Amino acid sequence: MSVVACTDFPEQHLPATLAEAAVLVLTTSSPADKCALTRQIADAWGAGRIAGVGCCPPPDRPARPEHPQLLPPKDMPKRSTGPGKGRPALIHALCHIELNAVDLAWDIVARFTDQDLPRAFYDDWVQVAVDEALHYQMLEEMLIGLGEHYGAFPAHDGLWQAAEQTAHSLSARLAIVPCTHEARGLDTTPPTLARLQAQGEQAMADALQIIYRDEITHVAAGVRWLTLVAERQGTDPAALFATELGRHYKGGLKPPFNDAARAEAGMTPAWYMPVARMDEKMAG
Repeated sequence: MSVVACTDFPEQHLPATLAEAAVLVLTTSSPADKCALTRQIADAWGAGRIAGVGCCPPPDRPARPEHPQLLPPKDMPKRSTGPGKGRPALIHALCHIELNAVDLAWDIVARFTDQDLPRAFYDDWVQVAVDEALHYQMLEEMLIGLGEHYGAFPAHDGLWQAAEQTAHSLSARLAIVPCTHEARGLDTTPPTLARLQAQGEQAMADALQIIYRDEITHVAAGVRWLTLVAERQGTDPAALFATELGRHYKGGLKPPFNDAARAEAGMTPAWYMPVARMDEKMAG
């Protein structure tokens, strides 16, 4: 699938360090330019033209376009997965998630440079940023094909609120963003895929399948680096996950869980079943 074109950024103007490059993406408001910068920075990092991580504190919030209007999650209108008017709103909501995910990946690159992390850590999150940018572009093209654009519908700010709540701690960020929010996507995407396929929405189902497969690798990165943090603290990674979840995700995890996809990402039931919220109806 082709993607919406992005503006190229002059190579000679790219920052000298990865942290500075991450902050450049975070302070760029245009989604198209975020995509372009993500691709170019990843290429430069992989080729050694950006040789070091460096240090450059990220902003509290990423730069964003004037629209969409951001609402509290509870005030968001209900979306439909059925054909018709609800489809553009659903795709727009997914675009917004993926644009947040681009910024979240670059934020974790720049925010925790004092943690003495190996290059492989940065390799992982640069690749996550590339994946999320491609997801955004893919979905935006679908949205444009329906006569809409990003910013045409309201969106909620829940993902960046999670970033703000975990800005103080690498273990908290890993536990809440990839190991909770993205892992939740592994649970919820297969039923949505099945509905879309049943409705004959194959193009959208194909896009979600790509996102789903990439999400497994993103959750795996979260598990891998949360495990490293736990080892450095001399604790069990599942126990550290439970601790951070209790502090920063008060609603608790709700079944059902996609055990197979979570296991593929390295997240065994020992991580999530002890902290699962079993409602009486589910338990019975």
